[in-house]
Amino acid sequence: MFDYKQLVDQLLDTVQLKQIDTDVFEGKSYDYVGKRIFGGQVLAQAIMAAARTLDEDKPCHSLHGYFLLGGNINQPVIYKVRRLRDGRSLSAREVTAVQCKQDQQGNQIEQVVFTMMASFSLMEGGLDYQEDMPAYPPPEDLESEQSLKEHHVGDVPEPLRERFMRPRHVEIKPVKPRNPVVPDPMKPKQANWLRIPELGEQPVAIQQALLAFSSDYYLVGTGLMPHGISFMTKGLQAASIDHSMHFHRPFDINEWLLYDMWCDTTSHSRGLNHGQFWQNGNLIATVQQEGLMRLRDR
Repeated sequence: MFDYKQLVDQLLDTVQLKQIDTDVFEGKSYDYVGKRIFGGQVLAQAIMAAARTLDEDKPCHSLHGYFLLGGNINQPVIYKVRRLRDGRSLSAREVTAVQCKQDQQGNQIEQVVFTMMASFSLMEGGLDYQEDMPAYPPPEDLESEQSLKEHHVGDVPEPLRERFMRPRHVEIKPVKPRNPVVPDPMKPKQANWLRIPELGEQPVAIQQALLAFSSDYYLVGTGLMPHGISFMTKGLQAASIDHSMHFHRPFDINEWLLYDMWCDTTSHSRGLNHGQFWQNGNLIATVQQEGLMRLRDR
């Protein structure tokens, strides 16, 4: 039995950035998905870096980011924030995430791994409308992702089994589970319930950062569904290219949120994927991500 509190502590450590200069912050890197830095980690840390430069506590309402290079988990990430605007209601920030690499002459050179524009705004009243929350089975009627792995671990190649069975830092319950090793082709639409229990009361910036972290799970894989392939398919090269997110209403990631995802189209080795977060009937956030999905000779 794993210690979930230890996983939550690591998540909180991920978003607790160290300030190393004016509007410059350092974030620790962790092995969340393998040798490359998990896109959700960079998203979360970039939100926190931008939020740390605000003179007034404003929640993020939108962000648009591009993943430029695969980050190295053996190095921290440096976040450089540029203050673009501070108005009475809106504040805008540009965040550039860099890591150092040694060139052939032994010199340390900076490489940009991620860039993001984000806007922050005070909560205020006004016109309010949303569609109805989609109807899915509740989380208490569903099996957890960790439990579902037990059904398929025998199909996973022996060298990959330990990593396959590692518990996630986010508790996930798929609404309609699919075989992660040999999936059948199906319509590119899926939904998960997710939460981070034992997180406790946290500032809005941390809640938003961890929702952005969570939004990078499963989303790019939605575009793989009509092709009957998965991240374990031999010859697949998959990665996030960009990520946008709009935050609409307050939420509590300690409690269950519904993550509803779908894909419009795949073409030219890319898939465009969309998602919505819902909680207690309220539309919380909207996500869009284009993912690379290149299938080489098997």
